[in-house]
Amino acid sequence: MATFLYKLGRLAFRRRRIVALLWVALLVLAGVGASAAAKPTDASFSMPGTEAQKAFDLLEERFPGGSADGATARVVFKAPAGQKMTDAEHKTEVNEAVADLKAGSSQVSSVTDPYTADAVSEDGSIAYISVSYKVSSMELTDKTRDALEKTGEGARDAGLTVEIGGDASMAEPETGSAEMIGIAVAAVVLVITFGSLIAAGLPLITALIGVGIGISSITALAKTLDLGSTTSTLAMMIGLAVGIDYALFIVSRYRAELAEGREREEAAGRAVGTAGSAVVFAGLTVVIALVGLAVVNIPMLSKMGFAAAGTVVIAVIIAITLIPALLGFAGGKVMGRKARKNAKAAKAAGNAAEGGAVEKQNGGVRWARFVLRRPVAVLLAGVVGLGVIAIPVGSLKVGLPDEGSQSTESSPRRAYDMLSEGFGPGFNGPLMLVVNAKGSENPQGAVDKVGDTVEKLDGVAAVLPGPLNKTGDTAIITVVPDDRPSSVQTEDLVHDIRDSRTALKSDTGAEVLVTGATAMNIDFSQRMNDALMPYLALVVGLAFLLLVVVFRSILVPLKAALGFLLSVVAALGAVVAVFQWGWLADVFGVEQPGPIMSMMPIFMVGVVFGLAMDYEVFLVTRMREAYVHGERPAEAIVTGFKHGARVVTAAAVIMIAVFAGFIGSGEQMVMMIGFGLAIAVFFDAFVVRMAIVPAVLALLGHKAWWLPGWLDKALPNVDVEGEKLQQQLQNSSGGDEDRELSRV
Repeated sequence: MATFLYKLGRLAFRRRRIVALLWVALLVLAGVGASAAAKPTDASFSMPGTEAQKAFDLLEERFPGGSADGATARVVFKAPAGQKMTDAEHKTEVNEAVADLKAGSSQVSSVTDPYTADAVSEDGSIAYISVSYKVSSMELTDKTRDALEKTGEGARDAGLTVEIGGDASMAEPETGSAEMIGIAVAAVVLVITFGSLIAAGLPLITALIGVGIGISSITALAKTLDLGSTTSTLAMMIGLAVGIDYALFIVSRYRAELAEGREREEAAGRAVGTAGSAVVFAGLTVVIALVGLAVVNIPMLSKMGFAAAGTVVIAVIIAITLIPALLGFAGGKVMGRKARKNAKAAKAAGNAAEGGAVEKQNGGVRWARFVLRRPVAVLLAGVVGLGVIAIPVGSLKVGLPDEGSQSTESSPRRAYDMLSEGFGPGFNGPLMLVVNAKGSENPQGAVDKVGDTVEKLDGVAAVLPGPLNKTGDTAIITVVPDDRPSSVQTEDLVHDIRDSRTALKSDTGAEVLVTGATAMNIDFSQRMNDALMPYLALVVGLAFLLLVVVFRSILVPLKAALGFLLSVVAALGAVVAVFQWGWLADVFGVEQPGPIMSMMPIFMVGVVFGLAMDYEVFLVTRMREAYVHGERPAEAIVTGFKHGARVVTAAAVIMIAVFAGFIGSGEQMVMMIGFGLAIAVFFDAFVVRMAIVPAVLALLGHKAWWLPGWLDKALPNVDVEGEKLQQQLQNSSGGDEDRELSRV
């Protein structure tokens, strides 16, 4: 591996113009494809095999054209104090709004009149219009959204309070500012790390090129592969973070090779051969984690994982080809002024000794030696500290946040609160019971029996039976819970209804399926819970085998996996404390503490595991390299930190900045993801990799690198640490090679 990448790096350096033009051409081609492609949409959110999905599929079959999974909206009106929505002037405004909605878009399926649909509160102060659409919320056109947003403008002018809720009113979160914050912080960190604007600019440029190609390709293929508009969200977040990090490691190694007095092409080859090998295997661990999301069997999540994995692959290829090419253009300016002087001094001395600045102990060396002196204390402090932070995980409750978790400044949240005030909190998340009475002798009697039975269950506020379909074999019953959609009481009600259907089928011959947005969220959460352990076993197992090949050790990969589990559980504990318990809620802008987003645990396992293994590979491969080249275990740890600690720290800070930028998005789901990933990277990079890892390696000594002889013979030697490459270079004619390289 190292030898191949060494040759590839030198080739890219020599043919830099061709390599750069190829990548620019790919970027332009992807951009043209994206601009010519149809706008991506989400045809539907499906979860094959769940009860809620089966119910939706049955509705599509029995109520053709009903758009069971189409977008919905509620336009909520509130009369001024002392007035009622049944007053004549207010009725006129509402009727005008109903007419405007019906005429506003061809995507509208139905609009209900509050005065004929019993949609006015008992005290008469609040009324609402229900709007159903023929397509999902992501397929709504701008014209349709504008018509919805303008609804009730006349009513507002007349003194009514008008708010709009429902999934049709929810726009995609704007993340552009978050990305810009992450890029800005990354630029500052890179300048501080390298002391050179040229060196700092290379990782940013290549990361943006990689993300540009990845996102443009996703957009261009969206229609063909049925990719949703949200598919690129994860790809952009991960692609930007790893793209910067991978380039950072190769540029840093290139500068280290130059500082030792090597010629530029040789330095580029060695940088790609050593750090590039680590990049390839680190990228593989991320790809394994992202592709593994397919085990959850939720098409949307699988597509997001595959798209993000594709962007990571692009980032890896760019790092090992475009980076050495751009280093060829950069010349000596990739080094700071002081570093260039040190490199010249080292070269003039015939590489007999490195410059004074290189020999000077840096912070990584001092920290490594501190850990080596007190490995037990550092290990206990790290493990106990993360263990304490992980305690809240014991009370983790998962679900999907509803509109009640949004900012109180948003119209959907105000509409949610008004409906809760006028009709009860459960009105915001009604359950939909699909009664399949095809096997019943008395379909209408079966529907009535189901309604009467469900009405007697705890937690039910109202039961509203609907008419049978045209063929007279299926009906829809709307059940309004007592509590809000994301509450435990509502979840218990769903389970109680499902538990009662066996007896109902025995009595009536009808099959009852529970669906609707609330039931879909519950099924989604259950699917995530069921998939977590298989997913964890798959990802950690495959990555463990990969790391055994990379490090040729059993204990080092085992330590890496256990350290990851510790950091991700601690990060989940922090998420629970902030978003479920409400600790520091004001600091992070958490409007309403509640259940943790159901995909958060599995999402964090996938993303954080891949990124954690990046730091493990980059830091420990340098230790392995030093150990293989003859250093004692303790010396190898110091060498690894000497060359890798500063760069790993910079990479982690950049990653944290990219993720933390999403905390200010205002959307609680996005905030939760940003916070969870940022805190997980902090724990893993600075506590696990920079403290626990060297402490464990110090305690293990030579045993850390032990591998059974039979396994050593069976495993392929990928030469990540460049041992074979080093031998080949030593056996070659170094003087002739240097003279040849100097002509390039």
